[in-house]
Amino acid sequence: MNTTTEPYAARLEIDYPEEPLDRLSSALRIFYIIPIGIVLAALSGGSSSTWVDETGEKVTSSGGGITAGLFFATLLMIVFRQRYPRWWFDFAKELTRFSSRVGSYLVLLTDQYPSTEDEQTVHLDIDYPDAKEDLNRWLPLVKWLLAIPHYIVLFFLAIGAVFAVIGAWFAILFTGQYPRALFDYVVGVGRWGLRVNAYAFLLVTDEYPPFSLS
Repeated sequence: MNTTTEPYAARLEIDYPEEPLDRLSSALRIFYIIPIGIVLAALSGGSSSTWVDETGEKVTSSGGGITAGLFFATLLMIVFRQRYPRWWFDFAKELTRFSSRVGSYLVLLTDQYPSTEDEQTVHLDIDYPDAKEDLNRWLPLVKWLLAIPHYIVLFFLAIGAVFAVIGAWFAILFTGQYPRALFDYVVGVGRWGLRVNAYAFLLVTDEYPPFSLS
């Protein structure tokens, strides 16, 4: 009997750096990340503007951001039309890939400066869903709520990941190597977070994310 299971709809693998990592780049990573971080923020963040009204009061308005707008638009399309526009999906997938490359660079998993197009050492894939066949039209309304147990677990896992990255930073400065156990843990946290994002916010699957780093 075949006991293999289908892979989850969102998958992440990052190549372990066999060659010694650059110590100077790792030491100053928080500064090196700034230019590409600004690009990512411009793509995914909201915009705000401030002006003075007729009473002399300062008024500030903020946009919800591209990612938030895409989530709500996709939710409405699934609920009312049972459709997931392919170009919306493609944009969300490529933005997720880009943000993963930036995040991987920030947490020292790679020395390759994040590309806006090339896959590099970060391999992320998300399956395009058939909205009518694969997705319950009403479930997107509550997925964010159903994922609360994952948020709680990920909160503590993320704290552990911060300490893992700090430990790896010192290891790289002295040895040039990212300890494999720390590397696998940090990648595992990213993989877990990706699955939750795919379920609750990208809305590409109705399969509940497994509680697993693998």
